[in-house]
Amino acid sequence: MVCAAVAVPGLLRSSAGTVCTPAASLRLTASALRHLTLASIMKSKRKTDHLERTANVVRREMVSAAKVCGAADESPSVKRLHLRVADKDFSFKAGQWIDFFIPGKKMVGGFSICSSPRLLEQERMIELAVKYANHPPALWIKKQCTLDSEVAVKKGGEFFFDPQPADASRNKKMIAGGVGINPLLSILRQKNDLHRERAHRGSGYEMGTIKLFYSAQNTSELLFKKNILDLVNEFPEKKACSLHVTKQTAQISADLKPYITEGRITEKEIRDHKKKETLFYICGPPPMTDFFSKQLENSHVPKEHICFEKWW
Repeated sequence: MVCAAVAVPGLLRSSAGTVCTPAASLRLTASALRHLTLASIMKSKRKTDHLERTANVVRREMVSAAKVCGAADESPSVKRLHLRVADKDFSFKAGQWIDFFIPGKKMVGGFSICSSPRLLEQERMIELAVKYANHPPALWIKKQCTLDSEVAVKKGGEFFFDPQPADASRNKKMIAGGVGINPLLSILRQKNDLHRERAHRGSGYEMGTIKLFYSAQNTSELLFKKNILDLVNEFPEKKACSLHVTKQTAQISADLKPYITEGRITEKEIRDHKKKETLFYICGPPPMTDFFSKQLENSHVPKEHICFEKWW
């Protein structure tokens, strides 16, 4: 669940198993949506819940109906969902999250979107990856969510990437821990979409180099690793990744070995990739984001070049 984000002006403006059915009219009416969201907001009183933690964060006012059209285990502890959002007015920027309203449930979830905005534009779908937890929305996704389950969503968040064609090319370093990969994967996917578009048209946003550092306990918990490697290998002159595992016991597969480092992401690794105009994106558990943000500041990286989001 998202907690807080630091947005940087100019960088962040304002700062196998999936089955999808054809778009169908969702049965949640406008009045039902209003009742669902108002009831959730009124009854969601815990200080630790998503709505209270993000009360001051910019949101889209409108709530949109959505339907689960795909579900699969991304890892032993994370479920991947595809949601179809028929509302043509619903959009998002890479890196943003959604308020996730469940009929009959008091508490509202907050989950980062991990798909590119292009998937929504072309297929009216968004993708989430939700870690199993006792938090009611996450528990519902684990135990009760099925194909064609109806929910409601509202996009929000100030941690996002929204480049314009004339923006200067900047190199970027991304640091992710666990499910903190979700918003960064959305950004990585969008960057590849934009680079393909530029190659096709001969104009548009020019992508700088990107290096991703991503840490999890073991390779089975490195979410979307195949997708990440596909994105890196599509434009190897522009992208690279270092995947870290901290509690690996099983043998690492041959295809992953070239990318794997056993042990935590270190300050030295990040410092070695620091250049004057490098931008840093960090998303993970609060201790991780606090540590790297502080280390970068201590290394004289300007605060406006560091943007992070914390997940609890």
